[in-house]
Amino acid sequence: MYVCQTCTEDGAIVERLRAGLRNVTVEASGCMSGCKRPQTVAFRATGKVAYLFGEITEADLPDLQTFVDLYSASPDGTFEDARVLGNLRTKAIARIPG
Repeated sequence: MYVCQTCTEDGAIVERLRAGLRNVTVEASGCMSGCKRPQTVAFRATGKVAYLFGEITEADLPDLQTFVDLYSASPDGTFEDARVLGNLRTKAIARIPG
């Protein structure tokens, strides 16, 4: 998981995500061009679809954990039904082929 470090001045969201999510490495990144929808985060794994989400807050931790679990279990990073992602599905900015 990559977290845009320029979306927030203090970068505190990075530490909150590291503390609140299991089974994922959270890395701070430079600008990911999601400036109209900060806080931006991305998920990317070899051979899988990549995802970019915006307007992420600490309240999204449960939905992010659900995403991490499903993404890890999916061979190609896709899901049959995005409704299981809760509000996270409305925060998607892009889905990029792997």
